[in-house]
Amino acid sequence: MFVDAIERIDSFTRPLHSIVRLYGHDAIVPGSATLFFVNELGCAVTCKHVAELVAKADAIYHNYRDFQGARRDVLREKNAAQRISQLELTFKLQSETIIRVRNSFISCVDQYKELTIDMHPTQDLALLRFKGYNRLLYGSYATFLGDTSRVKPGRSLCRLGYPFPEFTNFRYNPALDDIEWTTEGRVTSPRFPIDGIVTRLLSENGDITGIEMSTPGLRGQSGGPLFDTNGLIYGMQSATRHLHLGFDIEDREVLVNGRKSRVSNYPFLNVGQCVHVDVIKAFLRERGVKYYEA
Repeated sequence: MFVDAIERIDSFTRPLHSIVRLYGHDAIVPGSATLFFVNELGCAVTCKHVAELVAKADAIYHNYRDFQGARRDVLREKNAAQRISQLELTFKLQSETIIRVRNSFISCVDQYKELTIDMHPTQDLALLRFKGYNRLLYGSYATFLGDTSRVKPGRSLCRLGYPFPEFTNFRYNPALDDIEWTTEGRVTSPRFPIDGIVTRLLSENGDITGIEMSTPGLRGQSGGPLFDTNGLIYGMQSATRHLHLGFDIEDREVLVNGRKSRVSNYPFLNVGQCVHVDVIKAFLRERGVKYYEA
């Protein structure tokens, strides 16, 4: 049903690859997200929670570097361990705190001198503008739905994104005590579509701001387009909501592989939450960004 639409959407939908290091660990945590371009001028949209991690990357690393400098100054003191614990509190570092994030925009532009980020004040939406590039690496751009009365429960729609970070072109460099991108390994992750039907329209203060889908958006699909069989954009994948079904089972005896066992189960329905197309278009107009609709 969505074969042709996916091919069209794929030409302007791109992955954001990220590698993360946590305090006290040398292991690298890979992650992915999605963005899509709205015009031929290097302008793209993604989720605010994705853009925030991009915007904070330098500040996160600077905080850790400042901590490293302060720690070196106290290592020779008699009460070094206590002083380091105090420094950890000062710099807000504990186990699992992010201390380094590196991001890579895949096949967006050949290079860029500046990336500006505008965050929506209330919705999970952000605008990225690549500046100082020589060549665009995406093939086309989004066309947004013009008649939004067509966004109704029961309509089949699809989302496209990059939920499975299978890239391996990164490493930990012990000489620098840092994580880095490399020229070896896999540099791509597979695109992944997931369809569903519109279940409900979500509103805030009387205004429709979101679209609920019968299927979940997967981790890494955040920022990916929501579209119909013609490739028209209806919204953007934002989050997954967990609706408690109420079909709870507590300490019930069942047969598991031929053996009696007592189990408990609290089922939830995982549904996708998408930013409504009207919210995206209004934000682009407010920021003076060119876009297309049909």
